[in-house]
Amino acid sequence: MNYNLNLNKGLPTNEKVSTKTTLRRLMTLMGEERKNLYVAMIFIFINAGLNLLAPYLIGHAVDNFVVTKHYEGVIQYSIILFGIFVLVLVSGYTQTQLMGRVGQRMLFNLRNIVFNKLQDLPIDFFNQNKAGDLISRVNNDTDKINMFFSQSLVQFMSSIFTMLGAGIFLISLNVELGLAALAPALILLIFTRSISPWVKNRNAANLKSTGSLSAEIQESLNNFKVIVAFNRRDYFRKRFDEVNNQNYQTAVKAGIANNVFTPVYGFSASIGQMVVLAFGIYLIAAGQFSVGLLISFLAYITQFYNPLRQIAALWANFQVALAGWDRISQILALENNLKVIESPVKEETCCLLSFRHVSFAYTLGNEILKDVSFNLERGKTYAFVGPTGGGKTTTASLMARLYDPTSGQIILNGVDIRSLDMDTRTSKIGFILQEPFLFTGTIRDNILYGNAGHQDLSNEALSKILSESGLDGLLERFDGGLTAQIKSSGDGISLGQKQLIAFIRAVLRKPELLILDEATANIDTVTEQLLDEILKKLPESTTRIIIAHRLNTIENADEIFFINSGAVTKAGSLNDAVNLLLHGKRDS
Repeated sequence: MNYNLNLNKGLPTNEKVSTKTTLRRLMTLMGEERKNLYVAMIFIFINAGLNLLAPYLIGHAVDNFVVTKHYEGVIQYSIILFGIFVLVLVSGYTQTQLMGRVGQRMLFNLRNIVFNKLQDLPIDFFNQNKAGDLISRVNNDTDKINMFFSQSLVQFMSSIFTMLGAGIFLISLNVELGLAALAPALILLIFTRSISPWVKNRNAANLKSTGSLSAEIQESLNNFKVIVAFNRRDYFRKRFDEVNNQNYQTAVKAGIANNVFTPVYGFSASIGQMVVLAFGIYLIAAGQFSVGLLISFLAYITQFYNPLRQIAALWANFQVALAGWDRISQILALENNLKVIESPVKEETCCLLSFRHVSFAYTLGNEILKDVSFNLERGKTYAFVGPTGGGKTTTASLMARLYDPTSGQIILNGVDIRSLDMDTRTSKIGFILQEPFLFTGTIRDNILYGNAGHQDLSNEALSKILSESGLDGLLERFDGGLTAQIKSSGDGISLGQKQLIAFIRAVLRKPELLILDEATANIDTVTEQLLDEILKKLPESTTRIIIAHRLNTIENADEIFFINSGAVTKAGSLNDAVNLLLHGKRDS
């Protein structure tokens, strides 16, 4: 399955989604926040209505009190207007507070949804997409949506209500003058619908380049030791300059696209005001209009076109939010291809694990394993040897169901491994990777990772269990024992020490199948002997798989398999394995 987000311009299914559909999907993410949104809309409507009432009262006061010099009426209307403006202030503040909270809670929920979705996706997904770009989607793109909902949406809806209300007042005061004043708005509608897809595409390109920039920075910083060791800071700078320049170019284009609405809307507003002023003066001269109504009309024209100017800027923000949502929805639309199937009837077998005609390829047409079959019995130790790139780690990854075979079947404890849920499978299989990853925290946090049965134990009780398992000798190699602090990604300790912690983490769970993928590659001979003694203390039913290049690591294995060129064959004795290894290297 293709999980590469960068290869898709739209959703993974190439589905073209309308703006209305996109908004509906965004609304479903709001959940209980929709109630607060509806309350905020009521205050927005009240705010717009009060603002629209003011020009009518001003025009009425001019015609009935100012022109006739009835100043008591002017004072009364002034007090009424002051009260209206106070209510406008209160309702405006309330709606802003409500929408601010709605936006922040929506951002919180959306990031949780995206992050949980990422955790549900298989390793294939992370192999095909850069971490920096995923970080940008979780952090930057979700924030674009939050900014629209918490800030722009309030102004957007307020502008819509104000604009519609002003249009209604304009038509009701004078139909001919109202239609003439609103005519430029029709041109704006056509212009906006025509130009919006272009604006959205420009913003989508900018968000993508921002993700690429984040990915380049993350990759370069992660490998900075290598950059320094080879004195290739120039290469670092060159790569960064390229992506930074690309981001700059797309940002400039997006900025131009986002600002194209404002001058056009401003020009249309000026045309509308000129039409009202000229036509209104003509009507006054003809005795068909009053000065107060003209003042009200000009105020309503301002209230109609000023919101349009705001919508011009907000529409660009809306297109940014839609572009961000497209990138997020690409992730949300993906499905894990490692599905749990219905449990078949359990077979009676003496084998713990069986490969039955298994083939596997990371990419189509490039098979790593071809029609492989073998059995692993309970309680035995197996060694997998072969040249680099021969498929040893791939075979181990299939055993742990980090991937599914392209064809064939893997049987664990008499059932298809695909029928086991993740908790059951991981409790039965321990996997020590070539490059173990540690989390920021204490050694206790790291060795108990994924071990629900020991999480609530005190340090004293945990130390006792470690001693019974023979693991206390490894723990003594760290100052502070269980409370020793691990920095980010295990920086500050050697790769060998990382492997020791990963070893403790896996062995402590007493799995039925323990896979050691070059687990002793970076530790000394004395420690390796200690690890061997610890492995002997595992339950007799535990099956061990050792992937190693060092021959002394595999000399005590019950059986040796040779993996190369897509085949897994029994190697026989250690000398036979050596001969196969040498022959395999020459062939490869």
